[in-house]
Amino acid sequence: MTMPIRSLDARYYTDPQVFEVEKQGLLAKTWQFGCHAADLAEPGAYATFEIAGESLFAIRGRDDRIRVFYNVCQHRAHQLLSGKGKTRVVVCPYHAWTYELSGALRSGPNLNAVEGLNKSTICLTEVRAEEFLGFVFVNLDPDAAPMDDWFPDARAELEEWVPQWRDLKPLEWVEIPESCNWKVSVENYSECYHCSLNHPTFANGVVKPETYDIQPQGKCLRHTTECQSLEDMTYDINSGFAHSHEYSSWFLWPVFSFQVYPGNVLNTYHWRVVDAGHVVVWRGWYSARGVEDEKVRKLALQDRQTTVEEDIHLVESVQRGLQSRGYRPGPLVVDPRGGVNSEHPVMHLQKWMRDAIDG
Repeated sequence: MTMPIRSLDARYYTDPQVFEVEKQGLLAKTWQFGCHAADLAEPGAYATFEIAGESLFAIRGRDDRIRVFYNVCQHRAHQLLSGKGKTRVVVCPYHAWTYELSGALRSGPNLNAVEGLNKSTICLTEVRAEEFLGFVFVNLDPDAAPMDDWFPDARAELEEWVPQWRDLKPLEWVEIPESCNWKVSVENYSECYHCSLNHPTFANGVVKPETYDIQPQGKCLRHTTECQSLEDMTYDINSGFAHSHEYSSWFLWPVFSFQVYPGNVLNTYHWRVVDAGHVVVWRGWYSARGVEDEKVRKLALQDRQTTVEEDIHLVESVQRGLQSRGYRPGPLVVDPRGGVNSEHPVMHLQKWMRDAIDG
């Protein structure tokens, strides 16, 4: 007799030691969002960010290539840059060691006095990076497979659903602190079993919950659905592009998702992991050339006041429950036919989580 698949033990979501294992392994060996290429519009433009506890920066070189480096001087380990900006060369604030935009050491005070020093052997430590529809992703694993191997067909599908992507720039970032483990929030995002009961605006105004399904596509979870009648939408969805009357989503394991709302409106989720019990969800909203767009602003506000607010209460309640001595991992509702009332995407997520943590 086949036994039901049970959810992960609570320790995967509450134990600080599990989180430390994730930082060294899972979060350091997967493709993570760093910044948007709009922050790197010209040579010398840079943006700093943190992944798996490491400070990094992306910078556009004079050859127009975007490179990502560990944010640490190769002399005495001082951090090099902070925030965003533009620079002709990268200068360490500690001893003024100076690096080219390519990462190569250019100069430093009194270096000529050091016998046997070969400057050409000193360079900032580079990190694997890819540009994916204008988003800069990095992977701390130098041997990681390309993003197209991890997420087959996702790039081509997104280019079809967001044909204007080259023209899009960030309009608004909405920061949503959640007092829960990042995996709790990701699992909540990756099933619509709870949507009809908890998300009336989303379930009644955009998607048809009974048609909602999520299927794995490599390490991507592909969300598909039919839409409700869109005649009463609060904005004009007639973009002139294909798929303008549809909604879809591509979750890229482990902590990023592209969503496309009707009207080919691109928005994103990025889970910025803080510690075992905290995560900040960054909702990104984009417009043509990053100029003011009232439609997108209203969508972002509606989303924050409805679906996002509803989810905060759900995931924080789950985290509190995971810390209860009365919790026993229950069976996942896995329907072989898939569909909205099946937790098969959570099953896939938890397998990826277990494999990454337990080896």
